[in-house]
Amino acid sequence: MSLRCSARIETRNFDVRFSLSAGETVAVMGPNGAGKSTLLGVLAGLLRPDSGSAALDGRTLYDDDAWLAPHVRGIALLAQDALLFPHLSVLENVAFGPRSAGVPRSAARQAALRWLREVDADDLAQRRPANLSGGQAQRVAVARALAAEPALLLLDEPLAALDISMAPLLRRTLRRVLAGRSAIIVTHDIVDALLLADRVVIIDGGRIVEEGPTRSVLERPRSSFAAGLAGVNLLTGATIPGGLLTPSGIQLAALQDQDFPPGEEAAAVFSPRAVSVHRLRPTGSPRNVLPVTITDLEQHGARTTVRAGHLSAEITTASAAELDLLPGAEVYFSVKSAEVSIYLR
Repeated sequence: MSLRCSARIETRNFDVRFSLSAGETVAVMGPNGAGKSTLLGVLAGLLRPDSGSAALDGRTLYDDDAWLAPHVRGIALLAQDALLFPHLSVLENVAFGPRSAGVPRSAARQAALRWLREVDADDLAQRRPANLSGGQAQRVAVARALAAEPALLLLDEPLAALDISMAPLLRRTLRRVLAGRSAIIVTHDIVDALLLADRVVIIDGGRIVEEGPTRSVLERPRSSFAAGLAGVNLLTGATIPGGLLTPSGIQLAALQDQDFPPGEEAAAVFSPRAVSVHRLRPTGSPRNVLPVTITDLEQHGARTTVRAGHLSAEITTASAAELDLLPGAEVYFSVKSAEVSIYLR
């Protein structure tokens, strides 16, 4: 099963081209309001784009002349809330998909039991949704979605509503049942992307701004959102000999293995732990010096994160106290060129 789609929605400033290979799980990430759920809504048939087209394994879902109804697309959507039918037992909830497709009652129930076993919930078969915990209900919802034998599974933050003890259990279940299955999972959690996805797509402002294999995106981010996820600093600009020049005129030197042609779009990445904080402009060994204004401080025991807009430094709490750092203070961040990596965008 492969997916190819493009969609444009003027009122949402949404313009995306997206593809999915057979058996691939893709994590879609991005800030709130970026367009992640809009993408799922378009694919599920809940939103009709102004223009574009989509084909699932060669079958047209929509284009300028055609629109396939949601219930015949072969796509299942799993939301944050389980949304189980309260008047049906767990078994009948899971059997609902096959029954809707015309499968006889006995065969539908057998399929439901098989999928309940797959998600370790067969002991819940005779319960009603009101008697389930949040984690149990979401496992049943996964079974219900899979029992419909969808060609494509869409998951919209399925772990977001679970408490910290239940999320790892469902994540392990999803990792098992998604293996070799075509799926798109919208998530804000870097752990979901690392454990569940083959590839990550970053959406921001209704556009795809970055995509690639999960570890590559997180280890070599090229967008501010991916950098924030990965816990690193990122500055964008154009390549210059030996480094990068940002639109605001900041020059960053980097010790890199290859020389990039000047004027190429690029990103400079460095760890907050590689950043030193100074009250006075530092001199001495070759380093990059950035004048910044502190916006926030976060103490985590012996370490303190000093934030200056989208940049951050992680220093000892003792150093933060000695420097008398407070929001609004003007300081200097410095980082050695050996700690800066530059990637073409």
